[in-house]
Amino acid sequence: MLHIDILTLFPEMFQGPFTESMLKRAQAKQLLHIALHNIRDYATDKHHTTDDTPFGGGGGMVMKPEPLLAALEALRAAGSPVYLLSPQGRRFDQHMVGELAALPRFVLVCGRYEGVDERVRQLAITDEISIGDYVL
Repeated sequence: MLHIDILTLFPEMFQGPFTESMLKRAQAKQLLHIALHNIRDYATDKHHTTDDTPFGGGGGMVMKPEPLLAALEALRAAGSPVYLLSPQGRRFDQHMVGELAALPRFVLVCGRYEGVDERVRQLAITDEISIGDYVL
């Protein structure tokens, strides 16, 4: 069985797609397990803050390293690769689908704001994945 952990600020947004269609059937047949995790659950302050200004300055906000690293520490099975979804990543294509499908377990980190703190990339990210060249 393939186990996928997804870290996101909006786990409820994934409920519809993962409970319908082929993904629903794969989970029913125990070929796939998708676990959604709210990054805010790992924030330690009163307001569950997950964003901050960039450490080196500049505009926008980035995801703080503390909640992300705490979540990864709590969820990551030994040796499980961690993929950050970002525009700078390798293009998600059929070859990569084959690579991921061959793994027993992996973690997807859904970025937000202007990205994630660079320390998260350095300490915990195995690779970055881009789903294509476009702007939403």
